[in-house]
Amino acid sequence: FDAGGISIKPAAAMDEMKYDMCGGAAVFGAMKAVAELDLPINLVGVVPSSENLPDGMANKPGDIVTSMSGQTIEILNTDAEGRLLLCDALTYVEQHYDPDCVIDMATLTGAVIVALGSHASGLYANQPALARALTSAGEYMGDRVWEMPLWEDYQSALKSPFADMANVGGREAGSVTAACFLHRYARKLRWAHLDIAGSAWKQSPKGATARPVPLLLQFLLQRTENGDS
Repeated sequence: FDAGGISIKPAAAMDEMKYDMCGGAAVFGAMKAVAELDLPINLVGVVPSSENLPDGMANKPGDIVTSMSGQTIEILNTDAEGRLLLCDALTYVEQHYDPDCVIDMATLTGAVIVALGSHASGLYANQPALARALTSAGEYMGDRVWEMPLWEDYQSALKSPFADMANVGGREAGSVTAACFLHRYARKLRWAHLDIAGSAWKQSPKGATARPVPLLLQFLLQRTENGDS
């Protein structure tokens, strides 16, 4: 559950923040589908998780934390906690596995809802072929994505005078700068990020959509058909 921590969210619709774990749920969903279909593929699921609540031991705006990679992060907004979990998950994967590709998914930013609404998930990738494969899988399943820029120009928004980076980059291009934050931990990986904040749940009727499990499953099916295991 994501209450925002010390940077607490407004009360209206905060009950929907139980859906903020939809990224982790999608990992479990994809793993379960692959197991039931008995697909011949080596697949690892990593789910970093935490509740984000106000507490005497909670991170405060202005705190400096050290990520698993050793890079330091200035906390400007405690409600941007998901990327702090994901960056360590990416480091963990890099340190413990030798993956052909890595795909992370999270209800990461409200900004992606402003940009794309609920029809498409935001897609960021550091390999064009990976982006094309995910886009194709999404089109086939009706679980569509739209590729967003991952340009180095946006990295300047994350500058901090006290740490290697800040955890937020301001109001402009919030989904993009969040992805750029994660990219700092994925430069050695063939990596894609799905920002599913707009697509993972709906308000009427209220509930989760299970996206992007259909996209992920089709992507994995395509890889097994092509002999990529």
